[in-house]
Amino acid sequence: MMEFKSLQTGDEQGIREMSAMAEEIVREHFDPIIGKEQNDYMIAMFQTPEAIRGQLEHGYRYYFAVNEGRNIGFLAFYPKSDVMYLSKFYLYRSERGRGYSRQMLDFVRQNAEAEGLKAIELNVNRLNMAAQVYERLGFHVIRTEKNDIGHGYYMDDYVFRLDL
Repeated sequence: MMEFKSLQTGDEQGIREMSAMAEEIVREHFDPIIGKEQNDYMIAMFQTPEAIRGQLEHGYRYYFAVNEGRNIGFLAFYPKSDVMYLSKFYLYRSERGRGYSRQMLDFVRQNAEAEGLKAIELNVNRLNMAAQVYERLGFHVIRTEKNDIGHGYYMDDYVFRLDL
């Protein structure tokens, strides 16, 4: 049974471990999709220990996904208006296709429902094959967005929603 270990602001070792895990998973997954240069920029913006620490200080909730005592992935989410925004939802490649994403989503859903929120939303790069996983999990596209993230880079995304 999967467990979820909360990452706390003062847990410097945990923050460094989360950053290293995020860099490994994100680099492996996104370098082929958006290119190494943009991915390096995005990792520096969103997944360094400093970035994760700042996100935690601004209300993000980060969790290690743990199975049989091993970290197999991670997720991060936070309430945004009347929805839970799912910011990070990652598994190591070797752990994909084993039903873990449904368990991870159930955990997010429980948190959202406990706060009386009416949906879960997330952004997915339009070239990311993970969009199919979100559709299988019950999400649907509500719009597309193209967000300027600086240095000439854009996030060209679908916005997915799961009504609760």
